[in-house]
Amino acid sequence: MGATTLLVVASSVIGGAIVGYVIRQSVISKQSRSVEQRIKQQLEESKIKAKEIILEAQEQAARILEDIKRDERERKSQMDKAEERIAKREEMLDKEVSDIREKEKILAADVQKVVEAKGLVEELKKKIHSELERVAGLSREQAKDAIIADARSVYAQDLSEYVQKMMKERRDEIEHKAVDILATAIQRYSRSSVSDLTTSTVPLPDEDFKGKIIGKEGRNIRTLERLTGVELIIDETPDSIVISSFDPVRREIARGALEKLIKDGRIQPAKIEEKVEEATQEISKKMTEAGEAAAYELGIFDLPKEIVQLLGRLHYRTSYGQNVLQHSIEMAYFSEMIAQELGLRADLAKKAALLHDIGKAIDHEVQGTHVEIGRKILKKYNIGEDVIRAMESHHEEYPYTIPEAYIVSAADAISAGRPGARRDTIENYLKRLTELEAIATSFDSVKTAYAISAGRELRIFVTPEKVDDFGALELARQVANRIQSELKYPGEIRVVVIRETRAVEYAK
Repeated sequence: MGATTLLVVASSVIGGAIVGYVIRQSVISKQSRSVEQRIKQQLEESKIKAKEIILEAQEQAARILEDIKRDERERKSQMDKAEERIAKREEMLDKEVSDIREKEKILAADVQKVVEAKGLVEELKKKIHSELERVAGLSREQAKDAIIADARSVYAQDLSEYVQKMMKERRDEIEHKAVDILATAIQRYSRSSVSDLTTSTVPLPDEDFKGKIIGKEGRNIRTLERLTGVELIIDETPDSIVISSFDPVRREIARGALEKLIKDGRIQPAKIEEKVEEATQEISKKMTEAGEAAAYELGIFDLPKEIVQLLGRLHYRTSYGQNVLQHSIEMAYFSEMIAQELGLRADLAKKAALLHDIGKAIDHEVQGTHVEIGRKILKKYNIGEDVIRAMESHHEEYPYTIPEAYIVSAADAISAGRPGARRDTIENYLKRLTELEAIATSFDSVKTAYAISAGRELRIFVTPEKVDDFGALELARQVANRIQSELKYPGEIRVVVIRETRAVEYAK
């Protein structure tokens, strides 16, 4: 029973497995046939779509090709039209060239005719001139001179009045502008001006020091005068000694040495030599400080040390009583302001004005004028060429080559010529007046001449029969040129030529 059951069960299981396998194979077979059908269907659909795509691409390619052919036809049409236009233009150009050549031939023929006609005209002119000269008895140049002389005699008065009017108007305009500029510069610069004297006074504690300074048999005073090069005046003023010298440096050294000796109390030749040496070193130091102060005041910081030292020496140099360093500083300010008003190089004008008298620092040691010495000094220390050109003309020894040179010259005249800036000796004053009158009376047509207004104006009276109005203008110019070339003077001199005709008759 048990074995039979097991067999039945085993048979059932085996049978079930076989049935399941058969069923599964049947299902698998059905599924594979279904997949194959779907694949075939998709392949068919793909073929159809591919054919559609190919057809669409062929249609699009056909359209593109048609567009290209149409564009090509249009471009060809345009090119044909352009070629046609070019061909027409070439024909027109050829025609114009042909016309121009024809015109050139005609013009050449006309030119030849004109040349021939001109030759005939010239021959006729020569014949006419020859005939006129024969009839008139005058050559062509003589006739021309006669016509000019006649016109001058007729219109001399009108021409003279016109020239004078034109010169007056132009001069008035220039003078008005110049006065405005100079007045502005002078108003902007305000500084007191004190003339330096040729003497210095040293106070003494008491009169006994005079005897010590003189020394035994005058050895002390002789030693001091020999070492310093000054003259000591002792007996004229009480409780003081006067030091006289035209050299401010020597006078200052003597004053410093004398003050040191008075303070020390021991006055004898050896001590005098010591104090003079000390005073000399102090003056040298003061010179350098004065030069540095002047350059710093003006804002000029690129000057070599040697130039600054020479500037300091100008502090102890005078010109007609005016301190040369202060004069140079004034000029620098004036030049800067005038250049600014005129729109020129203010820094250049300022530097040239400061250095314009640098040659005076050593003109007593080197031969030559202070202008020439100054030029050499500035070239030696590589000062700019424009600075040299601006300063070298302030006494008109060299021509004015740049506008700033005129400014430096004007500033020199302002600083030196303003009232109180300088003083002159009676001898130089009288000599200048005499020379002015002598220059004027050296001309044949001058009757008399007077220098007035302290030599600022020269009035010249001429013989009216010898000088006409044009001659009066020319005489004034000639006298002014001679004064500029032969005399040295501050400021400017006005030359006035007076031509006066008087008609006198007596009633009896």
